[in-house]
Amino acid sequence: MNCDEGFMKITIIAVGKIKEKYLKDGIQEYSKRLSRFCELQILEVEDEQAAEALSPGQEDQVKKREADKILKKLKEGSFAVILDIKGIKLDSEALAARLQGYFVSGISHITFIIGGSLGLHDSVAAKAGLRLSISDMTFPHQLVRLILLEQVYRTFKINSGETYHK
Repeated sequence: MNCDEGFMKITIIAVGKIKEKYLKDGIQEYSKRLSRFCELQILEVEDEQAAEALSPGQEDQVKKREADKILKKLKEGSFAVILDIKGIKLDSEALAARLQGYFVSGISHITFIIGGSLGLHDSVAAKAGLRLSISDMTFPHQLVRLILLEQVYRTFKINSGETYHK
């Protein structure tokens, strides 16, 4: 899995901006590390302002507005992986094997999608080739972006036979 030939592209579409400096610094560091393995693009879509207490219908409307923005950024032909607490759980080696399998089978562009604080609308989930859960625990969606980048980096290290701390 090496991007020198220009095959592999990883895109992350995330709802919301990163505000905390420590998260920006970590994201920048892993983006730099990943640059030797793949073409990485991080796209942010604006999160929708929502009151604390929403009815299910209002919550669905907020997720739908965010979904419309996400789907405009999702490139045709890209394999979509949504981060979903109800998705499958993979350890780092299994994720590495799964991504390697996608690339070997001819998928050259994978897009990871991170929803906002309310999660993702069904219209985004319908586009997913894979629903992936990072953990049973709940994390702020901004932190998930950093965790995901670290795991993608670890995946490339595993698949290239390089050592990386356990």
